[in-house]
Amino acid sequence: MDNATEKKPPQTFTDRMRVYFKGILDPLGRFLNRLGLTPNSMTLLGLAGNVAGALLLARGEMLWGGILILLMGPVDGLDGTMARLRGTAGQFGAFVDSVSDRYSELVIFAGLIYYYSQQGDSQTMLVVYAAAAGSVLVSYIRSRGQSLGWDTKVGILTRMERYLILAPALILSTWSGFILVIAIWIIAIFSNITAIQRIIDVRRQARLAAN
Repeated sequence: MDNATEKKPPQTFTDRMRVYFKGILDPLGRFLNRLGLTPNSMTLLGLAGNVAGALLLARGEMLWGGILILLMGPVDGLDGTMARLRGTAGQFGAFVDSVSDRYSELVIFAGLIYYYSQQGDSQTMLVVYAAAAGSVLVSYIRSRGQSLGWDTKVGILTRMERYLILAPALILSTWSGFILVIAIWIIAIFSNITAIQRIIDVRRQARLAAN
């Protein structure tokens, strides 16, 4: 099969969002570059913001924690944009960004686990743990597959979808904590389904490569 007809890996929702919001992210990225900020500084700013948000969640301040985490979403997209505009996008920057993303997700889930432990809600604690495990596995499976030469972006709940489910649910939980619990259940179930989808996709690619 030649390159013209070779099937391209499906884009994730995150990839599509970066294309849709390119007209907003690029001007912001240029402005921040002119201020002298670096892509890595934006990555660390996003991580720091999510850590602060997680601390608020641990204290039960879901509204302010959710708002802060929601605001960190665009920050997460700016580091890659800034690096591309500078012409300095590279593997190490992508590595730092990916590691920062994993820390951000895990610290947010840790904040929720602590909060529910204080409430004596062991069931929801376990569901948060399952959500954290599935979220990390989705990224790990892709990373491990790439190291072996097989990229996989398939799945129904990648990072952007998880963010768009969790952040608004944190804010809305001010009116009903049940909304947040439902959101956590959705992430726990569908992130692990996504991990399984990616395992199957890597296996398919491995079989194709072996033939």
